[in-house]
Amino acid sequence: MTLLILYNQNMLSERQELILNNLIKEYIGSAEPISSNLLQKKYSLDVSPATIRNDLQELTELGYVMQPHTSAGRVPTNKAYKYFVEITFQKNEAPDLKKEIEKAREKINQELKLAQELTKSLTEISTTLSYTRLEDKDTIFEMLKIIGPSQSTHNKNVSLIEQILREIENF
Repeated sequence: MTLLILYNQNMLSERQELILNNLIKEYIGSAEPISSNLLQKKYSLDVSPATIRNDLQELTELGYVMQPHTSAGRVPTNKAYKYFVEITFQKNEAPDLKKEIEKAREKINQELKLAQELTKSLTEISTTLSYTRLEDKDTIFEMLKIIGPSQSTHNKNVSLIEQILREIENF
């Protein structure tokens, strides 16, 4: 099996390996057939899209990629995925799981912080919105509805109560 892999590696030029590698990465991200134009522009390949198409045609003939229909881009085959895994692990470019887990953990923590901020903002807004729903603004009971049980707006509520009491005294 090792001889077969080495033989297959020698059959691909460096450019074809690069094209195949980029095509696989792109396909994994989009699940759509990948065009030669996209590969040329996104990966700044120093060859024309026509040259890339010629290499893709050779990769198709070797069984690494397929073209779903005539005008479509290319998609990797099982043979391409096996090749990609072999090359990745041969070059010791295996993903560092600890780093990936840490990145995911950081993203989750950021999302949780945003959710907490959103909850706090919504709590403050709900107190403000309660004010607009007053039916009888002259009763203390209706005014207390404005204040609500929220701890995050406690200082604002105390200030509001003081203001209400001052207005009642002056009435």
